[in-house]
Amino acid sequence: MPARSGDPAHRRRVTRMAAVAVAAALVGAALTGPSAFADSDSDSGRHGGPRDAVQQHLDGLVSESGFPGALASVREAGGRERDYTAGVGDLQKRRPVPRDGQVRIGSNTKTFTAVVLLQLVGEGRIDLDGSVEHYLPGVVRGNGHDGAKITVRQLLQQTSGLPDYDNVVFTGPQDLIDKRSAYYQPRRMVDAALTNAPDFPPGEKWGYSNTNFVLAGLIVEQVTERPIGEEITNRIIQPLKLRDTYWPGVGEQRLRGTHPQGYVSLAPGVPWVDVTVMDPSLGWAAGQLVSTPDELRTFFDALVGGRLLKPAQQAALMTTVPAPGFELAGEYAYGLGVARYELPCGGYAWGHGGDIQGFQTRNLATQDGRSAVVAVTGLPNSEQMLAAVNKTVETALCGTGR
Repeated sequence: MPARSGDPAHRRRVTRMAAVAVAAALVGAALTGPSAFADSDSDSGRHGGPRDAVQQHLDGLVSESGFPGALASVREAGGRERDYTAGVGDLQKRRPVPRDGQVRIGSNTKTFTAVVLLQLVGEGRIDLDGSVEHYLPGVVRGNGHDGAKITVRQLLQQTSGLPDYDNVVFTGPQDLIDKRSAYYQPRRMVDAALTNAPDFPPGEKWGYSNTNFVLAGLIVEQVTERPIGEEITNRIIQPLKLRDTYWPGVGEQRLRGTHPQGYVSLAPGVPWVDVTVMDPSLGWAAGQLVSTPDELRTFFDALVGGRLLKPAQQAALMTTVPAPGFELAGEYAYGLGVARYELPCGGYAWGHGGDIQGFQTRNLATQDGRSAVVAVTGLPNSEQMLAAVNKTVETALCGTGR
């Protein structure tokens, strides 16, 4: 997730996962293509009203912001669900974006990892206030790091002070293309992060770091003696019947189901490069999952609705700390692997979002039953592009069913 516009963390994160130093120039209207809209309640011929505002925003993500394609899934408070698409799913073949196609969901994986870990807390197998050193002896040591002073809660809350391994692995925009097929073991990523000194003492600040959730995944594996992907599958994906959501296997680089192509542009105005085939191991427990807009929305609906955790762990999940710089606009607070956003139309919504080569997803869900997921098929290369995706999700919640 990008940090706030204007500060150094924002520049680093946008350069790393959105591929360029942000600039005002857009990729251009040459990438625009036909849009399509599918409505699950069979009245898709009706026009006028909130749904068209969402479609207009999605079309704008292509025609104005320059994304190759976009997909969305929206649920109103009354339960009506709608799917949207815009642009093209393949820039070479000009095929339309598939309805509810599979996309890489990046850092939304963190919320899945947090849920599994919190379920283990509810089973008495993990102590949220236990130390990282207790569960992973000797893993977080040296260069000013001490796992004995970092709690499991601080990992999920992003208050550990551990540096982000992405800032070591990605040294420039070209790495997003050149390293897309590189395989990374989890310990390799943790060790890379620890070559940098702590960002701050544990518990003193909030700072987004993928390293936190790789360690959380390692703790799950240590306690269960099973792979984190298997635990996510057995505890979340299968119970929710998410048939198009999966944890890619070791070395698996192709998407399994119907999907749009995913792209990276190394600078504003530079042609998009197809990076659909890539190894997501760099994300692991912080960003490896594949899903669809509908199924990702279903997951967050279940989470916000209290259907995945016991009451004590649900309360812990939603106990937040300020998260300055979590997004480009708006007021965010961070719980345990999930963020709370203050909606401009009143109330709060919960979600996360994710960036990975080829795809960006943004999502929010409210406790009154509204939810939305928007996915674009290219990493943003300007602040305008980042803000436009966020605004589309916001419109879906505040302009629908209100």
